[in-house]
This record gives sequence, structure tokens and C-alpha cells, in this order.
Amino acid sequence: MSSYSGGGDPSLQWRARRRVLRMQAEGNFGGQSSFDSEVVPSSLAEIAPILRVANEVESSNPRVAYLCRFYAFDKALRLDPTSSGRGVRQFKTAFLRQLEMENEPTLMGRRKMNDAREMVAFYSEYYHKYINELENAADKDERAQLRKAYHTASVLFEVLKAVDVEGTQVDSEILEGHKKVVEKTRVYVPYNILPLDPDSVNQAIMMYPEIQAVLFSLRFTEGLPWPKDHGKKDVDIIDWLQYVFGFQKDNAANQREHLILLLVNVHMCRFPKPDETLKLDDRALDHIMEKLFHNYKKWCKFLDCKSSLLLPTVQVEVQQRKLMYVGLYLLIWGEAANLRFMPECLCYIYHHMALELHGMLAGSVNGSGGNIVKPAYGDEEEDFLRKVVTPIYNVIAKEAQNSKNGTSKHSEWRNYDDLNEYFWSIDCFNLGWPMRADANFFHLREKWPSLEKKEDQWIGKSNFVEIRSFWQIFRSFDRMWNFFILSLQVMIIVAWNDDGNAAALFTPNVFRKVLSVFITAPTLKLGQALLDVVLNWKAQRSMSKFSKLRYILKIISAGSWLGILLTTYAHKWDNAPGFVQTILSWFGTEEYSPPLFIIAILIYSLPNMLDALLFLFPSIRCFLEQSNFKILKLLMWWFQPHLYVGRGMHENLFSLFKYSLFWVLLLMTKLVFSFMVEIRPLVDLTKKFESFRVYNNMSDLLSPELVENSFGVLIAVWSPVILVYFMDTQIWYAIFSSLFGVIYGAFHRQGEIQSLEGVRSHFKSFPGVFSVCLIPEDINELERKGLESTSPPQDHQVLSNKEKETARFAQLWNQIISSLREEDLINNREMDLLLVPYWADCEMDVMQWPLMLLSNKMTEALDMAKGGYSKDEELKRRLNNDYYMSCAIRECYAQFRSIIRVLVQGECEKEIVEFIFNEVDGYIEAGELVSKFKMSALDTLYEHFLRLINYLLENKQEDADSVVILFQDMLEVIRRDMMEDDCLSSILEPTDGSAPLEQDYRMYFASEGAIRFPIQPVTEAWQEKIKRLYLLLATKESTMDVPSNLEARRRISFFSNSLFMEMPPAPEVHKVLPFSILTTHFKERISFSSEDLDIQNEDGVSTIFYLQKIFSDEWNNFLERVNCRSEEECRSSDELEEKLRLWASCRSQTLTRTVRGMMYHRKALELQAFLDMAKDEELIEGYKAVALGAKDPSRGDKPLWAQCQAAADMKFTFVVSCQQYGNDKRAGHPRAQDMLRLMTTYPSMRVAYIDEVEDVNRERDGSISQKVYYSTLVKASPNSMDKWPDQIIYRIKLPGNPTLGEGKAENQNHAIIFTRGEALQTIDFNQDNYMEEALKMRNLLQEFLNENDDERHPTILGHREHIFTGSVSSLAWFVANLETSFSTIGQRVLANPLKVRFHYGHPDVFDRLFHLTRGGISKASKVINLSRDIFAGFDSTLREGNVTHHEYIQVGKGRSVGFNEISSFDSHVAKGNGEQTLSRDVYRLGQRFDFFRMLSFYFTTVGFYFNALITELTVYVFLYGLLYIILCGLPYEFGPMAIQNNVSLQVALASQSFVQIGFLTALPMLMEIALERASKCH
Repeated sequence: MSSYSGGGDPSLQWRARRRVLRMQAEGNFGGQSSFDSEVVPSSLAEIAPILRVANEVESSNPRVAYLCRFYAFDKALRLDPTSSGRGVRQFKTAFLRQLEMENEPTLMGRRKMNDAREMVAFYSEYYHKYINELENAADKDERAQLRKAYHTASVLFEVLKAVDVEGTQVDSEILEGHKKVVEKTRVYVPYNILPLDPDSVNQAIMMYPEIQAVLFSLRFTEGLPWPKDHGKKDVDIIDWLQYVFGFQKDNAANQREHLILLLVNVHMCRFPKPDETLKLDDRALDHIMEKLFHNYKKWCKFLDCKSSLLLPTVQVEVQQRKLMYVGLYLLIWGEAANLRFMPECLCYIYHHMALELHGMLAGSVNGSGGNIVKPAYGDEEEDFLRKVVTPIYNVIAKEAQNSKNGTSKHSEWRNYDDLNEYFWSIDCFNLGWPMRADANFFHLREKWPSLEKKEDQWIGKSNFVEIRSFWQIFRSFDRMWNFFILSLQVMIIVAWNDDGNAAALFTPNVFRKVLSVFITAPTLKLGQALLDVVLNWKAQRSMSKFSKLRYILKIISAGSWLGILLTTYAHKWDNAPGFVQTILSWFGTEEYSPPLFIIAILIYSLPNMLDALLFLFPSIRCFLEQSNFKILKLLMWWFQPHLYVGRGMHENLFSLFKYSLFWVLLLMTKLVFSFMVEIRPLVDLTKKFESFRVYNNMSDLLSPELVENSFGVLIAVWSPVILVYFMDTQIWYAIFSSLFGVIYGAFHRQGEIQSLEGVRSHFKSFPGVFSVCLIPEDINELERKGLESTSPPQDHQVLSNKEKETARFAQLWNQIISSLREEDLINNREMDLLLVPYWADCEMDVMQWPLMLLSNKMTEALDMAKGGYSKDEELKRRLNNDYYMSCAIRECYAQFRSIIRVLVQGECEKEIVEFIFNEVDGYIEAGELVSKFKMSALDTLYEHFLRLINYLLENKQEDADSVVILFQDMLEVIRRDMMEDDCLSSILEPTDGSAPLEQDYRMYFASEGAIRFPIQPVTEAWQEKIKRLYLLLATKESTMDVPSNLEARRRISFFSNSLFMEMPPAPEVHKVLPFSILTTHFKERISFSSEDLDIQNEDGVSTIFYLQKIFSDEWNNFLERVNCRSEEECRSSDELEEKLRLWASCRSQTLTRTVRGMMYHRKALELQAFLDMAKDEELIEGYKAVALGAKDPSRGDKPLWAQCQAAADMKFTFVVSCQQYGNDKRAGHPRAQDMLRLMTTYPSMRVAYIDEVEDVNRERDGSISQKVYYSTLVKASPNSMDKWPDQIIYRIKLPGNPTLGEGKAENQNHAIIFTRGEALQTIDFNQDNYMEEALKMRNLLQEFLNENDDERHPTILGHREHIFTGSVSSLAWFVANLETSFSTIGQRVLANPLKVRFHYGHPDVFDRLFHLTRGGISKASKVINLSRDIFAGFDSTLREGNVTHHEYIQVGKGRSVGFNEISSFDSHVAKGNGEQTLSRDVYRLGQRFDFFRMLSFYFTTVGFYFNALITELTVYVFLYGLLYIILCGLPYEFGPMAIQNNVSLQVALASQSFVQIGFLTALPMLMEIALERASKCH
């Protein structure tokens, strides 16, 4: 008998105990009485699944749970015998104590004789109870439970084998079952989106024909050289690539799903096939290759090397080879880790591996050994990681270490850009393949190089050196500074001559002096050339000889031209040729004309003339920059360095005209203002200072040199004005951008609907606008994608297009209103007034508008009807003047008739009712209603009907008699008080011809079965109808304030306005561009805990109290929703307290709020899929009924709901990159529980985190632990009762710590491999989204597909933000409006007309395939990429991308609300801009943009902050200058009256006024407020 405890001497138990005794001698017991099964040290992570199974089975068999834990403890001893890992000793101590406490109690409850039999019995019971019952399940959740059951059974068998060491208790049936479990466990692995196991083919998502076609193509592996011992079945191309090149299995699984979804969605979106043949369309594959390999092909062309994308000559193998090329790139990218920031490095790796792939398939068998030809790397799994990625990663890591956390000079270490730009040169092939370890790329900078080495072999910086100097601003934007300096020189010359008349410029004498700017120009050029050499000196090692030659020639050229122009300016040319004299005659014929100087100017200006000519033809310039012809390359080499990026990024001619016109107008205004107000008055004053001398009694305070003349005074006067001259362009930009932005916004209908009044006035057109903007056009049923509903066919009414439009509008509008109620922005009454009926009533030929438009209309109509109108026409005319009143009357009458017909069941009573309705209809049609009926009795009938509706709402059996009496009363009112002629007498007479029974009049409706009351069963459609009719009749107060919440009003107003703006039409869901959302999270707040809500600030105010006061109306709405009356009642149960925490969390900047908002995208897609796929009867029944019916097994709605969910899975992925989740989970931190709660609430949400595991190395003497890092993706296990119901989907090993640079960028980079689709939206943790905006997401994604030959396809789609923290304080309000103005009018102008919008960390949508092949969605180098997000926009523009901005969609955004927080944020942004000034991206954009686009770039990025610095500096210069002027005695020299009468002097002394007008930089905010909210009514 073998047992873990009790009798006998089981070796396993006592061996473990002896080890523990040794461990106990070294440390003390922990004080922990119980522990979380998941809170284990990282080096013991392998025991976590065993502990999880122990927790799972503990409720059914505590002894088995104990045995599982004991086995886990023994395994922990074997994993780390010396407890060298962090926290292992403490864990083992606590674990042992727990086991000792559990041993005796569980032993007493053991059912069998020993532990082995107990395990055998439990394993058999578990196998039959769970596995056998779940194997035939087809439901998605049940399949997930089956996967979990297989995993649990495998763990139980492992424990069973450990307990039964002799193997006597395990029979053949258990062994056979375990063999099956092992096979199924290998197949049933947790999946992300696509369940690729064989038993999941019947799931809705796997039944798409496009998925089956892609799987068929991937599994076509004929002709691939598998090894002889390969015996796997059901393999595909990805498996072959993984085996041959040594990729990780989880990386292969991840990229397999990635590739399938890419191909399937491209198939659906762009190349839909009318048939359902299982064949992958080559056009879909070619499209993916074109986008994926565009950068690689461009790289090959740039380096003049042949691409490795070689296709076979046999046509059958072409598609297979293409799939292998795509799969290989994705596998390289998926495992590249930090190398993903180096796109051309990946091109280099892929180039060689693709070439090896082609070689293997071209000659697949080694003639000598008969084995397949293997690549340079790929002997075993993880070979690619160890031998390719890790060496390059080590270089990155060591260079990052040399940065000393960003404190070292940028010139002393190589960042990501330097390492990547190494592969921009043909010299990169010297690295070799296999890569040579002695290549210069791997040489690191040695702090103390050895004496044996003649020189440091460190290759140094590549192409650019980030030097911390203000000269970088001049260097990057030299053309702008040259323009301003030369313009200043011209203005001073003109102002100095001929009394400062601007027309004097065209006089020969002044014009000749103005030509002196051609002396200044080469001087500046020479300074620029020298500055380039000085600042780029430390990059000389990596420079090519042609780059060095260019720098030398630039200096020689600038110096030579300076000498030539200086010489020729001082001499004239005698006996000039005829054509020269003709040219000289244009400039005057005076004898002192400098003719040779003019000729030199013309020659010197030829390059500038050529540049100006090319400026007018951007397409030609793009061709020249991208051409590989040697002559053209030589020509362009002189104008700009031959770099891989920054070529061909010029805009089309129309865009060029727009932003050129903007800057021409602005510069003309600026120069005229500067000349008239700044320069000319100072020149006049300077002339008067020629005879000025300071008083002798002041000379002892100043230096003798200064008192001898007025030079010091001139400096004091001129300095602030010169500074203002260089910075006031920023003010003019604020003015012009505000004007252009407002005009552009007004033309695009921005702010057209500013309030609820506007919503009400436009609501009549909403169904049509919804149909145009949010609903795709109707198509033939056979062309619809998605699976047909399997519900049995039934007769149904065919809806007209108008009825379909109305029904779809109702579903969309109601979903928006329901989301407002779920967010507690409206109460129940407001929701009822805003909703339209969910269930369409085909019998009603009336549009049922929201009750907020119809309330009080019936009361007004009754008053009008009693007004004594003699003709129907007069009454109709009055009623029809109010459209909604007319609708209310028609709906009320139709509903009245419908309800009466449902209630009246007696044949005689039916005849009476139908007769009355027919009479009324006939009189209405004939226009005789007023003359045939007495309208004065309508009030009485109205009161009776309202009482009937009340009875129907309560629907109680005891009211049946009252209902009968009510019907009799209504009949009597109609017959006696309303009808002019007793038309009912013929109906009420008995059939036998006897006299009418007037005395039995009240017997009608009283017979059994005459009235159907109470209504059974009561459907939701019936309840909705009765409730709506009651509100229509009973609501008499005004609903103009519905909704009362300001946020609800704002959202409805903006959404309504956006529908009238220009946007692409919405495609069907299966044609929507698939997209992902990526949110990064570090240690920020996920949600409020109960303790957080009670924390008080220094004033004694708790968090929950503060939120209740700030959001008082929402708090009341919340209490109404949860049916509580106070906060204390909300804390009475765990469920209510959880809702309270959620309410508070969604009113702060928490991740919970962000996740809730982002998951609206999935809800929107499910609703839109329903509207696309629903048949007419399903459309009438409504989306809400289908969603509820999916939870009811008795209904037939489940297949349609499964199709809607499958469509959403195909199109949307949400990944939260929670970097610390693994560490928080092991530490038992509440953040981990909060994150897990989000995953269980939103099952389609995924969490990616960096798993840090201590790997104990046992090969040496003593165990040494080292950290191993993994990129891990987890999801919540459906319907799991575990404390930690998350399950790992993918776990991809990394070469080391991935956080080498800026944290957020590295966090995004590690998780981006788990995103899907062609678009990727970046969302911060403190953002929000709304249901109504999610409905427009597919419209926004269509912008990527819009064909426009004049413009490049957009690569980043920007859209606006709403700052939701503005209501906290007045300071927060100002910051919110400032931020809102930037995301609206600011970015509106940046995108169009200026074409310089970038990525600012806002919720932009990226072209995912474009950016994943070009370095990702941000840059991560330490410090230099502090503003990491904007560099994605820089990089996209430099790589020929296009950034656009769209204002018909918005998301929410939280900002800092406290003064210190705001100051800290502004400081961070300013620091980031300071680092941008040093970066190569800013330099290249400043050099490669044309002149006007360069101005836009400068004044909207680093120039804004630099001009703010100049503004501050100007104040100090002015104050010290004024002090100097006073000390010099200027007031005494001129006298008080002279100063008052001297305008020039007044201008000089009031130069601070130019600084004070800097408040105009806030003009965009004021203009945007005026555009959108000036006339808004609250």
C-alpha cells in the first residue's frame, strides 16, 4: 500500500520531508496561514497549474486537493533545491505549514483505504463526469470547459502516478483514457480568436468559407522537404517554417492566426467572391504581400541589391511560395522583440532567410546525407531567438546601458536609430550571414581601451549626432532663419533711405544696397556648412567617403561664393559683352553699378531658381529624389544627403497651393507689420541718437567705452524689438490658423447643431441620415456574408425599404439611449422619453418618434379640438402646423384601435367596435368628423382611456370587472355624448326583430370571454406598447429639458451634428476593415477599491462624497438604477458594492472607464452585424430580443447571435498591455484582481504582459537564478469558478528585459504582436469612448480605402477628443478647453491645409501593416524620444506616409486637474520638445520639407516652445534695457515734452506691448468655443 501519509514508508514523502527539515534549519516559518495558489515565486511557476487544480477539486474531495498540493511541494523542491530564487524560501516555509495543517483533517475524510486508491477513484469519477459529458458539446463556452477538463485530468493523472509509485492501482482503462487526454490536451490548447482544433469546425466563426479556403491553402504542404523522422499530422506551412528556422511554437501559433485573419479579412473586404469555393484568391495574397514587403522592396532598391522574393516557375507552387514568404516575415517580426524598432535590420534578416528558403526549396535534398538543406540558423526550437535576435539585442542592451539611464551625452552611445541606420548602407552586408561576431556592428565603446589596440573599434553614430545645443534649431531650420535675417536686412536698408518709404526699394540706389543680402546669404551658408561639420563630427566613422566629400565641398563652395561676391561687389566690370550690358541695364546705367556682381548673383542663384522651379512641380521632384539613375542621384546628392528616408514626401499641387497661399498671406502681413510698426520707427530713432551723449554724472556708473557714444542705448532699444521680430510670427500663425480653422470648420458643418433645440429641429431627418451614414445599402440576400439563420422557415411580412429604414433606425437609436442609461447619464423617465419602440408594429403606418418630441402634444390637440371648429379643414390646418403633434395624434389613434382590438374578443362587441372605427375613418376621409362628432366630449373619453391604460399596466385579475365597466362607459360616451346621429342603434337592436333592449344596454362587454383581461402572456413588446402609450397620454409637462444631464446633451448634440458632416458611407460588417485597439498600462489605477472610496483628503472629504457632489444627478440616476436609496444601502451586499465601485471608477481617470468605452466597439459591431444579416421577421422583433433570446435555449435566435459574435471577433481585437500584471499576480496585488475582473466582465478583452521568471541554473555547483522574460497573452476562461480564471494563450520568450528605452513605447512594442487587423488604434489608459461614436468607427476605417489619385493613402487617421475632466474646477475647465481646441481647430489646420499633422499621443488610428514594417507606432530611444508618440508621426511622414484628421468622430480623454499636475504635464511636454529639437527626425523634416511646409512644421512643433522662451527672454531684455536707458540719462537729454512728442521714441520704449499681444496664442481656443458652443443652450 502506497500513500503520502499514514502507514508505510513512502520514499517520496520522506525524501521531501528531509529536505524541508534542512530548509527549516536555515529559516523561520512564515506567519501565513493560507496562501493564494497563484502567488508563487517566478522560479516555481511550473507548480501553479497543479495548485490551481488543487483549488478546483478541493470542494469535492479535500484529500485529493491535499495530495495535489503535496506533489506541487515536492516538485518545488526539485525545481529549486537550494531556494536560490527570490521569495522561494519563504514560500516553501509557508507551504509546508499549510500542508501540515491540512494533512490530518483531510486524512480523516479519505474515502478509500489509501491515497493511491483515493486518487484512482477520483480520477475515474472526474473523467466520466466531465470529459465524457462535454465531448459532444458544440457550444463555444462548453468547448472551453472541455479544454479545461482535459488539462485538469492530465494534472490529476500526474499526481496519481506520483502517489502510486508501484503502479499497481492504475488499470488499463485509466491508461487508455489518459492516452486520449494527452492527445486531446495537445489539440485543445487555449486559443485567441480562431479555434483551430478539429472539433471546433462547427463554430460560427470557423464556418466562413474564406477561413476554410485559407486553412486549405496553408495546409497544402506537398513538395516541402520534411525530415525523414517527421511523423506529425495536420501540419501546415507555418509548422514547416517553425521547424526549419527554429522559431518558437507559441510564436508560430500566434502568427498562424495572424496570417489567417489577415488573408480572410482582405478576402472579405476587397475581393469578395460570389461562390464559396475553397480556394484562396491570389489577389488577396498579393495585396498582403504588397503592403508587407513594400518597405523591403524599397530597401533592396535603395541598396541596389536583388530582392529575395523569388517565385518558382511551376504555377501550382506559386501561391504556396507566397504564403511561405509572408509567413516567414511574420514569424521573424513576431519574435524580433526590440529589433522591431529597427525595420531595416529586419529587412536584412529577412533578406537572407528568404534567400535560404528559396535555396532549400529549389534544391531540397542534400546529396551526400539525404537530409534537407538546413539554413544557417535553425537546428532546434528557439534557435532563431538565441542566434539571430539575442546577439543584436545584446548590442542594443549594452548601448542602452552606456546611456546611463539617459544621463550620458547622446553622442556617446548608439540609440535605436543609429543601429537601424547601419543597415541603410551597402556596407551592412559585411555583417555576413551567418553574422560574424567580429563585425564592426557588434563592437561596443570601451571606456578604457587596452593599449594593444591602436584605436577604438566602436563604429559610432550613424548619419547624425544628437548634440545638446541651441544651434540645432538654426541648423534644422536654416532656410527660415536665413529668410528672416535677410528680410530684416532689407527692411533696415529701405527704412534707412528716402525717409523709410517702402516704394524706395525700387529705386536704383536703394536696390543696389539691398543686393548686399547676397553677401549675407553665402555668409550664412558658410556658417551652416561649418555647423554641419562640427555637430556631425562624431559620426565620421560611419560616414561614407561621399558624405565626407559633400561636407568638404559645401564649405569650399560657400567660402568661394562669399569671396567671389565680396570681390565683385567692390569692383565693376569694364567693357562687358552685349548680353551682359543688357542684363545690367535692368539694374540701372549709372557708372557706379557693380556689373560683375550682378552676373555672380545670377549664377549663385541658379540652384535656388531650379529649386523654386521644382517646387512648382512636386511630382517631378518626387521622381528625382526616388530615382536610382546615377546622374540624378549625383544631382540630388548635392542638394541633400542620400538617405533612405525623407525622399518623395512632397504633396500634390493643390495641397501645395493651399498651404503656400496660407503662408504667403501670413508672411506678407507679418513683414508689413514689422516694417511699419517695428523697424521704421526704430530706424528714425536711431538717426536721432547720432548726436546723443550721456551726462558726465552718469559716466561713473557705466564703462568709458559706452559713454563715448550711443551704441549701448541702441542695443538697449533694438534688442527687444529684434527678439519680437523673430517670435511674432507665432502670434500671426495663431491668428491666421484660427481664421482658417473656423472658416474650414463652418464649411464642413462643424457646430451646425449646438444644442438640443437643434437636435429637435433636425430629428425628423434622422432616420434618413442614419440610413445614409450608418447603414449600408440593401443588397441581395444571396450576396450577404455570414451564415444563414437555421431557424425553421415561417411566413412573415416582407418589409418595404421605408419600414426597414425605420426599424434599423430604432435599433441604433435605442442602443445609444440605453448606453446613456447604463452610464447613469439619464434616469428611467428620461430613457422612456428618449426611446423609440424596440419592436416594430407592422400594423401601424405611423413613424413612432421619441416621446420627448411628442409629450404634451395630445393635451394641446384636445384643447384645439374643443375650440369650436366648424370644419375639418380648419382643425387639420392647425394640427398639421406642428408636425410632431400630427404624429402624436395618428400614433395615439392607431394604438387605441390596436389595443381595443386585442382586448375585445366577443363577436357582438367586435362588430360594435369595428363599426365605430369604420365610421370614424369614413368621416375623417370625407372631412366630416367635426360635424358628425361632438368634440366637447373628448376629455371624458380621454380620461376613460387613460384609466384603461393604467389597468393594462398593472394587469391584475381583480380589475377585470372595472375594465368591463370602463368599456361600457366608453361606449356610452361615444354613443350619447359624441355622435350627432345614433348610428349604433341598428347594431344594438336584437336579431329577432323585437324592440331594442335599452334597459339591457350595459350587458354588452360583460359576457364571459367578451373582454380579454388580464393579458396573458405579457410580452416585452406589449409592455413597451402600453408604457409608451401611457407616457404619450399622461405626460403633460414640458420635456424641453430632457435629458437634463449636460454630458448627455453634449453627446447627443455632437453625434447628431456629426451625421450631417461629410463621412464615407458605412460598409457591411463583413467588409469592414479589421482593427485592434492597444492600451498601455503600467501601475496606474484600474478601479477604486472600497477603501479608496473612503479615503479622505486634507479637508476631510472622502472620494465617494466628492464624486457624489460633483456628479449629483448621475449619483441619483445610479441609485435609481440599482434600486437603492442611499450609499449605505449600496454597501449592504457585495454585488451592490461592486456596482458602487464601478460607478465611482467610471467617473475618474481609471482603466475601467477606458475598457468599458473601448468595448462599445464590439457591441456596435454585433448590432451592425445583426442589422446586416437579420431577416425581416428578425428585424421586426429587434436586436434586443435576439440578444436576450441567445441566452434562452428554447429560442431559435442562438445561431444568429453566434453569427453576430463571430463577425465581431473577426473585425475587432482589444489588447491591454499591462506590463506588471504577472508581477502583480504573483505578489497578490489588488491591481491583478481588478484586471482579472475586467477580463471576466469583457471576455473578448485580452491582456498582454511581460512575465519575469527566475530560471534556476542547476548545471553548476549551486543553483544560480537568472531572469527570463516572456511576452504573454492571457484571457479569462469562460464560466470558470477559479479565483484566477485567466489562461495563457501565447507565451513567447524574449532575448532579455524588453524595457531598454522609454517605457510606454517598449510596452506597446512587446504587445503589438498580439494585435490583429489592418488598422490599429492607440488608446491611453485615461480615455473613454461612447456607443454612438463606436457606431461610426467603420465609417472612419473606410478612409483607409478611399481612392484618391491626387493624394497618398492615409497612414494615420486622427480624430478629435473631448476632455471630460473640465467640470472639476475652473482651472480644469481652462485646460480642457485649451486641449479641446488643439484636438479640433489646431489639428484641423495642421492636417488641411498645412499638411503637417503628426501623432500626438491621441487616439489616432494607424495603418497597422504600414507601421509594423517601418518601426512600429512609436520610438523608444531613451530621453531623445521622450515624446515617443510624435516620432511615429515624424517617421510616417519621412517614409512617405500621410496623416489626416477627421472631426465626425470623437473619444473622451482625461487630463490633469490640479495646478501641480498641470505644471508637471506641461513641463514633460516642454522637455519632450526640447529633445525633439536635437533629434534627427526634426532635422530631416526641416531640411526635406519645402519652404512653406517647413514653416508650418516649425511653428507647430519645436518653434512654439522656442518662441515661448524668446517671449520670456524679451521681457528681461526690455527691463534691463530700460534700466540702462534711464541710467544713460535719455529722459534728461530729450526732455519730458520731447519724449511725449516723439512717436519713434514712444514705440521703442513701449516694445513690451509686442510681447503682451502674445495672449493671441489663445485665440484658437476662443474661436473654437465660438464656433461650437457660442449659441449653445443649456
